[in-house]
Order: sequence, then C-alpha cells, then structure tokens
Amino acid sequence: MDVVEGKLFYQGKLQKACIGIEDGRIVSVKKVLKGDEHYDFGDRLVLPGAVDPHVHFREPGQTNKEDFQTGSLSALFGGVTCVLDMPNNVPPTIDADSLKEKSDRLRGRSWVDYGLFGGIAPGTKISSLQDCHAYKVFLGSSTQSTLIKEENDLARISNEISATGKVLSVHAEEDAMLRRMDEGSLRDHEECRPRQAELMAIERLLRYQDRMRINICHVSCRESLVSLKGSKLTFEATPHHMLLDSSMDLGAWGKVNPPLRRKADREEILAAFCRGEVPMLATDHAPHAPDEKERGFGEAPSGMPGVETGFSMFLLLVKKGVLPLEVLIKAACHTPAATFGLNKGEIAEGRDADMVVIDPREVRQIKGRDLHSKCGWTPFEDREALFPQTVFVRGKVVIDDGSIVGDRRGREVPR
Repeated sequence: MDVVEGKLFYQGKLQKACIGIEDGRIVSVKKVLKGDEHYDFGDRLVLPGAVDPHVHFREPGQTNKEDFQTGSLSALFGGVTCVLDMPNNVPPTIDADSLKEKSDRLRGRSWVDYGLFGGIAPGTKISSLQDCHAYKVFLGSSTQSTLIKEENDLARISNEISATGKVLSVHAEEDAMLRRMDEGSLRDHEECRPRQAELMAIERLLRYQDRMRINICHVSCRESLVSLKGSKLTFEATPHHMLLDSSMDLGAWGKVNPPLRRKADREEILAAFCRGEVPMLATDHAPHAPDEKERGFGEAPSGMPGVETGFSMFLLLVKKGVLPLEVLIKAACHTPAATFGLNKGEIAEGRDADMVVIDPREVRQIKGRDLHSKCGWTPFEDREALFPQTVFVRGKVVIDDGSIVGDRRGREVPR
C-alpha cells in the first residue's frame, strides 16, 4: 500500500490525514497510515482531481488544432484527471463504426482518464451507440455540429435514451433563432446568437425532464439560471462565461458559442456559482490555431482553450475568499463524476485515487507560451491561477514539482 499524507479535503472539509492506495484506488483514509511508499505533503492541500465533462480534443480530423495527447496533457497540468470528449469530430462520432474507430485510435495516448460522447443526428440509432459514455445533441449550429431540429426527432431520441439511463448533454440554442449576418465584433456575435435562443431551447427541453436525464451545456445568461432553478435538469457553466464578457477587447479570440454576453450576465453566473447554485464547472475546451483566429472576425471559428486554466483559476478564487472550497470541489469534481457515473470526484474509500496537490502560496501568472495545448494561446493571458504541484492518476504520480515524472496511463473509463 502507498500512502499520501497532507491537508486532505475529506468529508466536506480540510483535515490533516493520510490516504492509503492499492491498485489505483483509495482503500483507507485515517489520521495515521504506514505503507511501502509514503508521500508527505505537509500543510499543502490534497484535493480530488477535477472532472471536466465537456472538452473538444479535436481527434480525429482536426489534429492541427489539438490532439488527445496534447489536450490530455493540458488537462493534467490544470489538475483535471478525467475528461469527457465531445463527438463533433471529422467525421462526427455518430455511429458504432466511428465510435469504435475513435476509441481504438485513442487507446494508450491519453495522460488522463476519459469518456467519449456519442453524437446524435436525425437518423442516428441510439442502440448503435451503446458503447458511448453519454450522448450529445446540438439544437443550434456550432463548430462541426450535427443538428436535431424537429420535435419528432427529439421525442424519439428521448424515448430511446430513457431506456439506456445515460445522460443527454445539449448545446441549447434554437437554430431557427440564430441570425445569419456579417459580424465584426463580440457584440455582433452576441446579437446573432441572442439569449432568447438559449432560453427557448431550455424551455423546450424542460418538457422532457421526466423522460430522460438532460444536462444543459455552457449556460451563458442570467435568465437561464431562473429557468433551470428547481428543475430536474443539470447544467454547466464555463470559466469564460463567468470571467469574460462581450465588452472586453478580445476580438475573435473571444468568439465562442454560445457567445460571451454582458457584464451583468457574467457577474450573475459567477455569483450563482459561488453560492453553489451551478451544478457543474465545465471548460468547453475548444482550441483553434492562432492563424484561424487571426482571420477577419466573421471568418474566425468559434471556440477557445480552457482545460488547463479553468480549475486553477477557480482555486485562486478560493484563496481570495470569493468561492468556498467545498462549492468548487462539488462543482468541479463530485457532481460531474456523480452525474456521468464515474468512480471519481472525491477522496473516499473505493474511489479512483485521482488527486492534486496545491500549495496556496504558489500563485502563478498564466502565459499561453507555458501551457500545453497545441494551440498555444489563452484568452486568460496574464491572469493568475493556482496550478497543481503534484498530480496522481489512479494512485501514480504523473506530475511532481510541476514536471512530468510518470507515463501516460489515461484509459477510457468503464461505461
């Protein structure tokens, strides 16, 4: 048995204790433990690794922007030890063959554990995607998306997904309400994808909340919080929708779907998150190459990287006293794991031993050149964050003192 000692986040609070690990899982949590290998982190924080339920690692088909090796390495350095990867690849992962091909291609290449979404197009048979971890639907056009527009398709899907017990994550923007016009700024982009499109899509999905498990991706406006309050739907908020807005001088680097909205939206979603009213933190890590973002605003693709900086920036909010640690751990670790059926997300007996070690004194400035995504840039340039010093993936040290010391051991999570 190996032992990790430090200031653990255990049973909802920080306490000095030890974790016993065997075969990649936590087998004991006690004040004192002895083992073959003993890692003593003193007064540093030992937290569960984050679970990011929404990333686009661009493989297959767009590996000039990112691939699973670089995307998962970026996740690892950001304290994210498990990701769920979206299906809008080239070709899209919407049938048994494309899902198997993607799964086979990724085997042995990831630094962190991962699950794969199956994408749903109008003709998709849900039974053909039985090996996916969860499902994804786009109600509004986005990068490489396959759309579900018709109500009869959504009704059929709800019946078939209900029988599987799996989650349907939804890009909730009504396509009919998206405007096609020339765009030259973030405000133009916001006007083309109005908040009413998001609100109408959520209203539509609420009608299915008793028929299947639905998760709303990347909520972008404060009215959505009101619509979702008290419902059975889970939902995500992204770091960019809580820390960036359309008034900022970001140009196409800030172009994303759904769009960055007004300062008031950003502030209200962040405030709700800090109050524990947002179930999940998800980065929607969607990198593009710099030369693509440097095209004219209208031609530049939507999406931005974030998997390496999201959890780390929110840890700094904890240090500043803005965000309770227990709220962050619940939204970034526990709830994503529980929602998607992962044996992760908390320090507890029987869970995978995915952990990060944080020294609250080691605040660092974010620099795109120092990050590990292939795209090499970040919309959070020069902001501060608390990056992990040490990262364990299923009980093995992969990062120590901020450097790689272990091998790639990420694997597809059990379904």
